Amino acid sequence: MADRIDLNCDLGESFGIYRIGRDTDVMDWITSANIACGFHAGDPHVMHRTVQLALEKGVAIGAHPGLPDRQWFGRRWMELTPEEVFDLVVYQVGALSAFVRVCGGELQHVKPHGALFNVAAVNGEIARAVAEAVARVDERLILFGLAGSELVRAGSQLGLRVAEEVFADRQYEPDGTLTPRTRPDAVIHDPDRAVARVIRMIREGKVTAADGSDLAIRADTVCVHGDQPEAVAFVRQLRQAFEANGIQVKRVGEL
Repeated sequence: MADRIDLNCDLGESFGIYRIGRDTDVMDWITSANIACGFHAGDPHVMHRTVQLALEKGVAIGAHPGLPDRQWFGRRWMELTPEEVFDLVVYQVGALSAFVRVCGGELQHVKPHGALFNVAAVNGEIARAVAEAVARVDERLILFGLAGSELVRAGSQLGLRVAEEVFADRQYEPDGTLTPRTRPDAVIHDPDRAVARVIRMIREGKVTAADGSDLAIRADTVCVHGDQPEAVAFVRQLRQAFEANGIQVKRVGEL
């Protein structure tokens, strides 16, 4: 029965004149930030400012590499070879790492975004490419992957420290994958239900899948999404629930 958890959020998704998410407000409640690296979202200026903000707030910094597809926000799979995946992950992690160094910080982790995250969860070759890219850039980095996934296994096999991630507002399939966003039940909109599911995942190691069955799951870090209007209220509610249940919120590097 776990009593500590990391709370992460995907941030730095604005670019150019487009403003996405409530990064400043959300940052007050999380312990780890996954910062977009300019492919699916973000741009150099936003990356720099988001790194600065995380350091000001005492939030651990992670690179959030995605597919080069802004039109679909990196959520549509592209037919990439493992070699191409390796290169795009190295490129993006390297870019964010540079901003972290310029700002006097240290990169904690890497978490793939969107379709790259989902495909790496089930495709061993893609998972290996992502994990190898992270290990080659810096073997001290923590690799975030879907709990029980191929990406978690690939990272462990390469000697990386891995953090098994669960989602506060996403439905699960019986095989442990996330329900595709094309389905109407993919996202859980009831905050009370989402909070209760997260508490159960942490304390019992179980979650109810889409078919009603119980799925065993490990939770090292919980993802919340910062691009919804109710994001700040939800993450605040989640933190209050953690406190009420005796669950400490710590950076994943401190767990």
